[in-house]
Amino acid sequence: MEQEMKSKIEKPSLIGMFWSPGEQFDRIRKNPKIWVPLILVSVLYVIGMMTLSMDASYLGLDGMSEEEAAMVLAFSKITVAITGILTPVFVVLISSAIYMIFTKIAGSDVTFKQLFSMNTHIMIIGAAGLLLNMLLRAVIGGNPEIFITSLAGLMNSDKPGVLGAIEVFSIWQSILTAIGLQRVAGLSKGWAWGIAIAFFLIGIGFAIIGAMFSNTMGV
Repeated sequence: MEQEMKSKIEKPSLIGMFWSPGEQFDRIRKNPKIWVPLILVSVLYVIGMMTLSMDASYLGLDGMSEEEAAMVLAFSKITVAITGILTPVFVVLISSAIYMIFTKIAGSDVTFKQLFSMNTHIMIIGAAGLLLNMLLRAVIGGNPEIFITSLAGLMNSDKPGVLGAIEVFSIWQSILTAIGLQRVAGLSKGWAWGIAIAFFLIGIGFAIIGAMFSNTMGV
């Protein structure tokens, strides 16, 4: 009987995160799914990052012989593929672990599986952003490290820095995180938005540190 009830509960949809995130979060709370969504998100990350690895000017292939360029390109593809697969896994794992700590402090009964599923589904937004920006860079050129959908991209900045961290898809993910923590973990608006905003600001903080390090190194 319990198995029949579970089978009748609709599964959360990755595509649905774009137009009905609240509904997907409700489904995640009742029926959290991990493996298929995580594999699909990882595939999108690999495709997006592989587009980056095809940029000869970014890889510094100019001036190399055909054999050297082929070796660098092959190594880059392998590295990018591994990075694309592992990035979503580590991001979801770490963020879910941190959210678990805060949700327990807030008295939520949410499980780690629910949070892991929630964060996996939210990452479809980041994957779409990566894919879109890499495809746009492949067409119009420019520094692929700077997302066109960021303030750095809009202002034609040469370096990502802080402006690069203020980006449409990142903000979108932060908003979904706040909504997800309310719907999946049952947190209050104060807790949910506080956690989401804190993580967004931490991301900007890392961007500031990265920019300061680059300036110090003269990059």
